[in-house]
Amino acid sequence: MWLRLRQIALVAEELAPVEAELIDVLGIEVCYRDPGVGHFGLENALFPIGNQLLEVVAPVQENTAGGRYLTRRGGNGGYMVITQCDDHAPRRARVEALGVRIVGQFEGKQFRNMQLHPKDTGGSFFEIDEQIGAKAHDPDGPWEPAGQNWQAGRAIERVTGITAAEVQCIDPQKTANRWSEIAEINLHDEGGTPTLILDNASVRFVPCRDGRPEGLGGIDVTTADKAAILAAAEARGVVSRDDQVYLCGMRVNLL
Repeated sequence: MWLRLRQIALVAEELAPVEAELIDVLGIEVCYRDPGVGHFGLENALFPIGNQLLEVVAPVQENTAGGRYLTRRGGNGGYMVITQCDDHAPRRARVEALGVRIVGQFEGKQFRNMQLHPKDTGGSFFEIDEQIGAKAHDPDGPWEPAGQNWQAGRAIERVTGITAAEVQCIDPQKTANRWSEIAEINLHDEGGTPTLILDNASVRFVPCRDGRPEGLGGIDVTTADKAAILAAAEARGVVSRDDQVYLCGMRVNLL
């Protein structure tokens, strides 16, 4: 069985300004807006980065899960680590055997998803999904949450892929052990940082050092034009250091 990092979700107080910032700095484009998230009191935008997706959701009504998460984390930030698997049934059986609660799920003809309760995983929302049908398991294959033609919106002049998610935790080792247990993947020690190695990326678990509580604190992206990213970020005042920008309350490390 394999497990890929397929999508990263961010949450914002307002969608439009974050969308404009991502387009301006990373050079990416919106490929889809999912009307289905309206059921949860949200609006969203999805952006291809290579063969993965970056999503931003924002509440459009009071008392939504996204809005409560914004309050808990103190503003915009990372929201979900969304993975793709090749066989959903044993993944679900594993989650049930471990007693991990499922807070969101969908079982359709072409797509199955399972969003795990962050209090049972630690660190962040962890989602495991499977695409079904023709070319479903191809790296560039269909991905139902991103619409029917997400590939047409791909822009790779500045960023080309997401290679890591960084989850900040009260107890990084304990949280890493839990994710490892759920994913059935052994942990690696990367310079003292417990790291889960997925099929196409990694998830590393670090202490909370930025004054904010547990959550998805950063991602690593491969770049085709780091200078252009930094120049655009400098104009907006969102450069953190010479290889990092700060977008939607999240560290974006430039590789």
